[in-house]
Amino acid sequence: MEDDDILDGQGSSEGPQQRPQSLMLTFFGNHVLDEGDLCVYSGSIIDVLGRVGVGEQAVRSTLTRMVNRGLLRRRREGRKMFFGLTPQATRVLEDGRVRIWQQGAVNDDWDGSWTLLGFSLPDSWKRQRHDLRSRLTWSGFGALYSGLWIAPGRVDVAAVVAELGLTDHVKIFHAQADDATDIARMIHGAWDLESIAARYVTFDKRWTAHLDAGSGDDPIGTRLRLVSEWLWTIRTDPRLPARHLPSDWPARPAQETFRRVAAHTERPARLMARELLETTR
Repeated sequence: MEDDDILDGQGSSEGPQQRPQSLMLTFFGNHVLDEGDLCVYSGSIIDVLGRVGVGEQAVRSTLTRMVNRGLLRRRREGRKMFFGLTPQATRVLEDGRVRIWQQGAVNDDWDGSWTLLGFSLPDSWKRQRHDLRSRLTWSGFGALYSGLWIAPGRVDVAAVVAELGLTDHVKIFHAQADDATDIARMIHGAWDLESIAARYVTFDKRWTAHLDAGSGDDPIGTRLRLVSEWLWTIRTDPRLPARHLPSDWPARPAQETFRRVAAHTERPARLMARELLETTR
């Protein structure tokens, strides 16, 4: 399974065009992840996702597709269908929660270590190569060379490789750079810093304008868009060491804006969810 299918929306640095599945998982992350075996009525899901522009047919087809992919489970009560998280989706959302709420976007405490991952796959394994690169990107890796990827810090990526069935084709090392290595130059070569920065700038402008406008009529929809867009924004950012980035790196102000809007919408969205969502266990 590809992380870009699960956690990312398509779009350029001008802003995300969120996939229904990305918004769906964000919805479950916001309102179900901490509630154990809670299931939500499909009509409630249609209502909430409709607030961010996803039509009923798109919601229904996305629910079916996510059940088929093992991300959601169905539970029927009478004539109503309810949906809850599978262990697989729970793992994905917990990983995203760590990235959003615990790690943050700014790496001020890098210890100088790197994780190196080398792989060699048969030319015919195009799908496997794409899946591996997608998962490595989400895990913070950049391509040092075509078959050698690098990430700051000690990254435990063995489970990701095993899940893809590629353990026999991958080698993982933890190391530190020699003094002769120009780390700032290496970073510029392995990651597209301009694209990463543009995402932060776009996010910050959009949500600063939202705060300035004082918009708050639909907290549940606002929070759904906020978290989904923030995931899109940070997805390609490996949390590079701040001391090797430009002094005006835009991740810090964008993160402050995200946290301000998140704090402003948290309680109203939770109260609104209690009123809107029909659930069962």
